Amino acid sequence: MDFTGIARMVFASRAREIERYNNEAEALQRAALNHLLDKAKDTEYGRKHIFAATRGYEDFVKNTPVNTYEELKGDIDRMRHGESDVLWPGRVKWYAKSSGTTNDKSKFIPVSPDGLKRVHYRGGTDAVVLYLRNNPQSRMFSGKGLILGGSHAPNYNLPGSLVGDLSAILIENINPMVNLFRVPAKETALLSDFEIKRDRIAKEAMTKDVTNLSGVPSWMLSVLNRVMELSGKQHLEEVWPNLEVFFHGGVAFTPYREQYQQLITSPNMHYMETYNASEGFFGLQDDPADKSMLLMIDYDVFYEFQEMGTDNIVPLWGVEKGKNYAMLISTSCGLWRYMIGDTVMFTSTNPYKFIISGRTKYFINAFGEELIQDNAEQGLAYACEKTGAQVLEYTAAPVFMDQNAKCRHQWLIEFSTPPADINEFASILDRKLQELNSDYEAKRYKDITLQPLEIVVARQGLFNDWLKAKGKLGGQHKVPRLSNERKHIEELLALSSEDER
Repeated sequence: MDFTGIARMVFASRAREIERYNNEAEALQRAALNHLLDKAKDTEYGRKHIFAATRGYEDFVKNTPVNTYEELKGDIDRMRHGESDVLWPGRVKWYAKSSGTTNDKSKFIPVSPDGLKRVHYRGGTDAVVLYLRNNPQSRMFSGKGLILGGSHAPNYNLPGSLVGDLSAILIENINPMVNLFRVPAKETALLSDFEIKRDRIAKEAMTKDVTNLSGVPSWMLSVLNRVMELSGKQHLEEVWPNLEVFFHGGVAFTPYREQYQQLITSPNMHYMETYNASEGFFGLQDDPADKSMLLMIDYDVFYEFQEMGTDNIVPLWGVEKGKNYAMLISTSCGLWRYMIGDTVMFTSTNPYKFIISGRTKYFINAFGEELIQDNAEQGLAYACEKTGAQVLEYTAAPVFMDQNAKCRHQWLIEFSTPPADINEFASILDRKLQELNSDYEAKRYKDITLQPLEIVVARQGLFNDWLKAKGKLGGQHKVPRLSNERKHIEELLALSSEDER
């Protein structure tokens, strides 16, 4: 039975609410801030920063400092030990385990009941709202959604308190009605061993009528390849003839797009990017023809933006198109003026639409070149287009000086389809990066500061083996794409060297 028509009627009013983003952005964001301040005024953090007497954004900036995880870590750890009313009202029992900081292996992001309902689940719902709006012929609720999740574990052995991947927290707390429309079974979705889980997901899902996929592109691709192995089919639509959409997020889709298009050849297949993180759900691709995403501004999230390279922080209504900003958030999970670590660039301010340009820490600026992740993704996509190659995983870091006193960028790339000539691929990538980034172009001028980039071809499975060795296989774990230092790439190169012995 197809329930899509019912879903469309239920979601119609929400689609109209989202239309307010065009002309009421500032009012919606000021309302979000006032709501957060009112809810948290009697918490320890709220009393310390006089939320009760805070009147509007200007007071908020004056009374509340900018925070990184290090500044909030002590309060979060107290919350994890069971203390109530610290950063957000009540006791927070769930913590999303995210990649670490300079000083810690992992971050533990509070996920309050308000944050689940008014941020994370609202984002998932709006993804469907916008997809149905854009695709009137959709029948996605005639079958099931394949949703990938991570795993969770006890939090300090406190009753009912758990830490884990955000996706596991969402699956654990999801409305039971949703389980009627999703696979795999909950116990399979929450398995901790990704290799076992992948096999079980594939076996459970391949016999179902899957119409939609949700997950991180890299891990979903691994599951889908296992489905193909088990089914013996050539294309995925032979297994799931009604498959119509992949809601993807977590990592950039560009390196994986061509592989998905080869795996799924149906002209009826759609792709929709989402910006959901452990800290919140922030953006949705509302126009299939535009890769930028709509900033979701009526959730329990108040946004601020720091122009990269400056101390200038502005609210949403102060941003300008084309500038690179680090994003700060205040949310109903108790994160206040929190530097999330992502950088964004706005492509529109009516409504507010943006692209994720990279990470505040995932860039290379060893020689003044200021290479960001968006440059890398575009450069690789262009090199793949020109050579017929396909990139599976990659990371890049500077070589500060070799034995010949030469400096360059070193790229370690695992190809699913390697180029016929790796030197040609490297040359095309290098030229494209110069075209995309004037600072990189200046440093490459006549090879004076930077030599041509170097590509090291990684063996198949190297990046997965590295993640596995760190206990980070599956879930929402990601390979750092760009780094200003060589820690990650040296670990990968060392692992590769061990294989050759």
